[in-house]
Amino acid sequence: QVQLVESGGGSVHAGGSLRLSCAASRSIFSSYVMGWYRQAPGKQRELVADITPRGSTGYADPVKGRFTISIDNAKNTVDLQMNSLKPEDAAVYYCHARYLGYNIWGQGTQVTVSS
Repeated sequence: QVQLVESGGGSVHAGGSLRLSCAASRSIFSSYVMGWYRQAPGKQRELVADITPRGSTGYADPVKGRFTISIDNAKNTVDLQMNSLKPEDAAVYYCHARYLGYNIWGQGTQVTVSS
C-alpha cells in the first residue's frame, strides 16, 4: 500500500509563497498521475494541478501562472510551488495519486493566507 505524506503548509501573507511537498512511500511517479487538490471550508475538493508520468502538467485556471507542480525523483516527492498567494488560495491541500481506477490520498496540509 502506497502512502503519501504532505508537508510544507503554513501561514503566509497575501503575495507570499509556499512550497508543498508530497513524499511517496515508494517510487510511483513512472506509473501514477500525481496531483494536488484543495478543499476550503464549505467548498468541494477541487483539482489544483496534476502531472502525468510523462511530465505533462495541468493547472486549474485560478492558479495558472502562479503555481508550479514538479517531481523530484531524487527525493521521491511531488512538489507544488505556490507564488503570489491570495486569500482565496487558503485551504487544506491534499496530495493525490491515480493509476487506472486506483486512488490514493494524503492526509492534507493546511495553507492559510492572510490579507
